[in-house]
Amino acid sequence: MKEVVSWLLPVAVSCICDGTVGHGGHAEALLDGMANGQTLVGIDRDEEALVVCRNRLLRFGERVILIKGLAVDLPLYLQRAKCFRPDGVLLDLGVSSPQLDNPKRGFSFQMDGPLDMRMDQSSGLTAADLVNSLPEADLADLIYQYGEERFSRRIARAIVRSRAERSLMTTRDLVGVIQDAVPSVYRRGRIHCATRTFQALRIAVNREIETLEPALRGAVEVLRPGGRIAVISFHSLEDRIVKHTFRALSQGNDARLTVLTKKPQLPTEEESRVNPRARSAKLRVAERISRESLQ
Repeated sequence: MKEVVSWLLPVAVSCICDGTVGHGGHAEALLDGMANGQTLVGIDRDEEALVVCRNRLLRFGERVILIKGLAVDLPLYLQRAKCFRPDGVLLDLGVSSPQLDNPKRGFSFQMDGPLDMRMDQSSGLTAADLVNSLPEADLADLIYQYGEERFSRRIARAIVRSRAERSLMTTRDLVGVIQDAVPSVYRRGRIHCATRTFQALRIAVNREIETLEPALRGAVEVLRPGGRIAVISFHSLEDRIVKHTFRALSQGNDARLTVLTKKPQLPTEEESRVNPRARSAKLRVAERISRESLQ
């Protein structure tokens, strides 16, 4: 949080957008560092998170505009909020701790709950829909591509075999199938054997990877010259897309960005000790290049 604030509030600011506002932790810190009259637009697809965020930021009054939606549609929402050229954009990718800790959301393999995993529970396919309907080859490819799971084919085969007897509807159902599918030594590994499969299903359900590059490019397009974009990612697939997109937008005659973090900024040992879930976070920051056409 300290690093995000220091990167996004180095100069005078009129409007900042948190495109994945969640429960409002970063938003609150940014608003505390901004002057009266300066606005923050917060976007999130999770209605439950927006309710919590709205209460948390109540003291800032009309300086806060909260919108339910996807980060990929950020330019549209900023137009509605009359924040046409934001001074900063923050994207904190992936699942949030409150989502993980609520068994009813189905994100965690450590608690039993419905196999849902939707960040927006009002629409779209659930993880149960995917595991009970996808062909075996497609399921294996999904688990391998998004979860980087080396036993993806064994797990997919076991899922298809199990669902032929009864549908997999809970997180416990799926964990049991995964545990039976992988070698015993893998079950005793440092990382839980269901971690990568659950990650892959969550990413697929929420279309996180396929919408990331368009979201980044859209955010960069609306940034004012000199404005900054900060992106926090939590696994290699996300970070790779952020890195390559920033690089692509910083090269050539039509370059739009200057990359400010040549290597991603990592959590301090202190932060990782206080908040273990932050240990895999990577922060990349870039600045919009000034162009006559944008002035």
